[in-house]
Amino acid sequence: MHSWSEAKEPLHLQELTKDKADPDPKALACYGMLSAETGQMHLRFVSGRPVSQVTTDFLEWLCEQVQAQGKNVLVLIWDNASWHVSKQVRTWLREHNHAVLQDAQTGKAGVRIIPCWLPTKSPWLNRIEPKWVHGKRAIVEPARLLTAKELKQRVCDYFGCEQAELLTQQVAS
Repeated sequence: MHSWSEAKEPLHLQELTKDKADPDPKALACYGMLSAETGQMHLRFVSGRPVSQVTTDFLEWLCEQVQAQGKNVLVLIWDNASWHVSKQVRTWLREHNHAVLQDAQTGKAGVRIIPCWLPTKSPWLNRIEPKWVHGKRAIVEPARLLTAKELKQRVCDYFGCEQAELLTQQVAS
């Protein structure tokens, strides 16, 4: 990702290192949904690591977004990241869909989630992956590392979405 070249010169790669005193995280996690209908991205950055609880928080938020568009089904195309396929997430999905079906019988609206897990090592089957690649290339700078704040803003600007509140990893007490 960190490369540069002068006109008619070979490409030079440069590995940038983060200053140990820098308070910004070494990496940022971001959940995203690409709407097949509109091409719009819905993004949420994560404070901490993308663990199962953060994933279910993201799914709840996505259901609100989808329901606001008048939809009642969310088809989810996912890779096999541990925070996508964990027992906690699968249990949450089953319980969520059961609750939506129960609510539908009483006339309440909800969003059912249909998860479709991709085969291992096949990201090209997910339509969001090329968006991530092009987005990364469009926002990086070859000569310096971006701050977390700059990175979040550039990602949201590139994808044309607002910065939503951070998803936060809950620490068990």
